[in-house]
Amino acid sequence: MKLLAMLAIAALVWSRLAELQAAPSGKRTNAMNMQLTSSAFASAQRLPKEFSADGKNDSPPLQWTQPPAGTKSLALICDDPDAPGGTWVHWLIYDLPANSEHLAQGCPLLKDLPDGAKQGQNSFGKIGYGGPSPPPGKPHRYFFKLFALDSTLNLGAGADVKKLEAAMQGHILGRSQLMGQYGR
Repeated sequence: MKLLAMLAIAALVWSRLAELQAAPSGKRTNAMNMQLTSSAFASAQRLPKEFSADGKNDSPPLQWTQPPAGTKSLALICDDPDAPGGTWVHWLIYDLPANSEHLAQGCPLLKDLPDGAKQGQNSFGKIGYGGPSPPPGKPHRYFFKLFALDSTLNLGAGADVKKLEAAMQGHILGRSQLMGQYGR
């Protein structure tokens, strides 16, 4: 239990430091006001099999609290920093409407979503969510990172993580993250 509490505190500190580094001083806000959760798993807990390549490979349901004032769009990056070859990107979604409050389970694998959001290319070379598929051994950590942005991004659908991060630079008003674990 102490380890979970320490992980949660570390995640909050990391989130605040990254938000302060990414936003120009005139755009800094209290990123802790926005919370990202899932009805399928608690922070630092195991992702259910249905959200992995061993199951249905559905994206998990995610919900969040109201983003900071001035938010024009939201972006989500899901990645695994424990992958053997370096950080593996499992999902990129951006230009989510600022007034959206959730992503339903099983987000369609489409470049352009009906609400105007766009999905990028993950490390599997595909559009949309690609669930955990770690090698046997120690469970990997999967970070779902939600960003509140002061603009919509000038990116077409299918962007990779480098293009998404470059487009977000200087536009981050707040952020929140949720970490789940999965292993074989």
